[in-house]
Amino acid sequence: MNLTFLGHACFLLDDGSCRLLTDPYLSENPLAAAKPDDVAADYICVTHGHGDHIGDTEQIARRTGAKICCPVELGSAVFAPQGLKTIPANLGGTCKLPFGSVKLVPALHGSGVSGCLSCGFLIQMGGKKIYHAGDTALISDMALLADEEIDVALLPIGDVYTMGPADALRAVKMIRPKLVIPMHYNTFPLIVQDPHAFAESVTAAGFSAAVLEPGQTLSL
Repeated sequence: MNLTFLGHACFLLDDGSCRLLTDPYLSENPLAAAKPDDVAADYICVTHGHGDHIGDTEQIARRTGAKICCPVELGSAVFAPQGLKTIPANLGGTCKLPFGSVKLVPALHGSGVSGCLSCGFLIQMGGKKIYHAGDTALISDMALLADEEIDVALLPIGDVYTMGPADALRAVKMIRPKLVIPMHYNTFPLIVQDPHAFAESVTAAGFSAAVLEPGQTLSL
């Protein structure tokens, strides 16, 4: 089971038979490690409708035939009218898929689409459980994730638009994952952060953290 960081909030999960892509903001991201035409995907998970998360979903899905998992209103408003295949779901719902499952979990953030909620994803794939928090503020619901025994938590640390490092550390203490990987930082001047300082704070709190450079792969 491999997890590759492509930049911002985009990760590629590959269990050897299925490839799942999250929030593929690539062509407009100066720090992206891949171009849309270089990425293969069977599924694309999109947390909400802001441009730096929808990104290149249409181009990638049209080329690969990937199905898009996202909040139902986002799929209806943005992806279905383009003739793309969607997997409609909503907060609390679990989608059973060939590689395992994807559950939509709460995220506190604007959605970019009227009447739509933002979400995070709890992904079960390759015998691992991965939490992609999306663009979220610190919320008390994160404490419920401690019971999930999460292997990897992908948490935003950029501040301004999402949690900053201090709140992300509080989230780690609530979620209690086996490994933390920061995301959503340094793409724009307003969200410049030191991911290594954050990782050190996570380690000091008794948890494990890894900072991935765009293009770097971690075997889980």
